[in-house]
Amino acid sequence: MGENAASKNHHLHSHHQVFDIAIDVLPQNGSKCFDDDGRLKRTGTLFTASAHIITAVIGSGVLSLAWAIAQLGWVAGPAVMVLFSLVTYYTSSLLTDCYRDRRSRYRKKKLYIHGRCGVKVKFCGFIQYLGLFGIAIGYTIASSISMMAIKRSNCFHQSGGQNPCHISSTPYMIMFGVTEILLSQIPDFDQLWWLSIVAAVMSFTYSSIGLGLGIGKVAANGTFKGSLTGISIGTVTETEKIWRSFQALGAIAFAYSYSVILIEIQDTVKSPPSESKTMKKAASISTVVTTTFYMLCGCMGYAAFGDLAPGNLLTGFGFYNPYWLIDIANVAIVIHLVGAYQVFSQPLFAFVEKWANQKWPESYFITKEFKIAVPGLGTYKLNLFRLVWRTLFVILTTVISMLLPFFNDVVGILGALGFWPLTVYFPVEMYIVQKKIPKWSTRWICLQMLSMACLVISLVAVAGSIAGVVLDLKSYKPFKTSY
Repeated sequence: MGENAASKNHHLHSHHQVFDIAIDVLPQNGSKCFDDDGRLKRTGTLFTASAHIITAVIGSGVLSLAWAIAQLGWVAGPAVMVLFSLVTYYTSSLLTDCYRDRRSRYRKKKLYIHGRCGVKVKFCGFIQYLGLFGIAIGYTIASSISMMAIKRSNCFHQSGGQNPCHISSTPYMIMFGVTEILLSQIPDFDQLWWLSIVAAVMSFTYSSIGLGLGIGKVAANGTFKGSLTGISIGTVTETEKIWRSFQALGAIAFAYSYSVILIEIQDTVKSPPSESKTMKKAASISTVVTTTFYMLCGCMGYAAFGDLAPGNLLTGFGFYNPYWLIDIANVAIVIHLVGAYQVFSQPLFAFVEKWANQKWPESYFITKEFKIAVPGLGTYKLNLFRLVWRTLFVILTTVISMLLPFFNDVVGILGALGFWPLTVYFPVEMYIVQKKIPKWSTRWICLQMLSMACLVISLVAVAGSIAGVVLDLKSYKPFKTSY
């Protein structure tokens, strides 16, 4: 496995050395196990690509959708959701069009685009990696909340609802961190195919349980709760309602943020048929699946709870019985997040490792791989730099999670920050440059209007989430969070 196969080539990313990929590698002509860019043969199919996308999209985002719809109401809530899904689908298909055709033209094209927007590329790379870092923190918090929910629901059940069962989240975050340190030593993204499928199954499990419990609660209530305009003034003040509606936009944007790793996924797909055809199909399949699912979970949760929809559907109040079912759902969330953490962190790991390899090619610490025989699994290549850097990364995300445990708001900030530059602006700009769309033509104006509208939504959502954080900070002690 060549150096270049191990360190993933991240095409659109922030360092200009990325654009010299084609020079690094002489295509290994005539060898069966390499693609024509000298990388190991790609084996991904429509099925694996869809599974990867669904895993990336149906994450913990789905759990806050009932809350988001409750802020917006029966009219705006579903409408915003459909809007986000259409924008995501459209821009991700623009992005797949910009993916190289794995020929030498690729380098010229990328250099051309790079010449036009070098700063933008760096900026986008920076935002992307910041987003991935944030997602890692978000997942650490979400999984610790789910582990605590299991502990609490059992304790609640044993005490017959008498004991409020306050517990601290710190030990659970540490457990999650230790698991991730071990898993992060598994190199490379495409080798995790089974992980994606397990994670996809898990996300369907917990979302379905949430959906089922929602339906059950609606049946028990005998009526659909909620109103056309969302949470009523009185339950919250007018300003709070505005901020919360803004924050809800961020929560929904976060639920759809997968263009972050779209190119990484596309890079695992084999051709022929052309990667962009496969990816467009995969994007449309997964957009339909996830949106349908989101609608069901979000709307049922809102119908069940009305104005009081909890910020996290499964760990919020309201579902103490049947407690074993909620435990299953929370276990599924934890398993899914353990996998999703890796899916989102691997591009960041690979980027730093590639950069370090290019910066210090002579360094024994960075480049040397030790082969260790693992009984039953073949040989494992141990790299000291990888060991140290990935471990430090996980420790850092875990510590930050302990410091900032109210992540509903921070998730809103992340979703909103990442949504515009990565899901909209960058794909649109690349598409305009690549398809040479003339300025001020109808198509150009429409694309720019789309971009502007999404920018406004993003800014508004960031503002709402920051307001949420400010409110949370008023009653906050670091490392002392208990639920």
